[in-house]
Amino acid sequence: MIKPLIAANWKMHKTIGEAAGFARQAKAAFASITDRDIVIAPPCTALAAVGEILKGSTVGLAAQNMHWAEKGAFTGEVSAAMLIDAGCDHVILGHSERRNLFGETDSLINKKLTAALTSHLKPIFCIGERLEEREGDQTFHILRQQLHKGLNNISSGDIRRCVIAYEPVWAIGTGKTATPEQAEQAHVFIREVIGDLYGAAIGNTMRILYGGSVTPDNVAGLMAQRNINGALVGGASLDIESFTKIIGF
Repeated sequence: MIKPLIAANWKMHKTIGEAAGFARQAKAAFASITDRDIVIAPPCTALAAVGEILKGSTVGLAAQNMHWAEKGAFTGEVSAAMLIDAGCDHVILGHSERRNLFGETDSLINKKLTAALTSHLKPIFCIGERLEEREGDQTFHILRQQLHKGLNNISSGDIRRCVIAYEPVWAIGTGKTATPEQAEQAHVFIREVIGDLYGAAIGNTMRILYGGSVTPDNVAGLMAQRNINGALVGGASLDIESFTKIIGF
């Protein structure tokens, strides 16, 4: 059985004080949970404070983005080494908002994945189709393209340290959610593509999350699907009570 992962992506929410308060609650509330992994991704300004609180706990720390270079004249960016220094062990890469609002391409995301893995961060690699692509029966084509280009030159050893998050763009922050059956179909396809690229043993053990308006009300149906191994949670992770319910699924 693949151990589930529940990741909270806070996006551009919470001050340092608010994030620290949540982290203290989470550290206490989730201390005895060992049958699933939990990761929190606060905004960059709060990473160090949250990382200090979560140090030694069962809750991991993720960044929401990173640059591919080790250092340099990249105003406003952060490197893998900076994230590790703040306490991160995971980093979210390729999120649909980075792709659609900031123009990140598959090749650019591949550079970030390579840099994260080189620095021993665990990437949560996001892929997913837009509404017009789903309605145009292009879902599998888009997912295959994002996987092939995003994972270009990523070795079989490194892919084992990656997590893939399927997040249909039309379900991000819209209140719409893929049905459990739609999500499962996409996850099965992703697993098959990974198997084609890296072999069935890796494909069958790849941890694949669902992201897209996950809530306490729909998480159980999603997690009941055989090929869904966790959730990347947005708005519903901002409240400790809501997030706790999701973790309990």
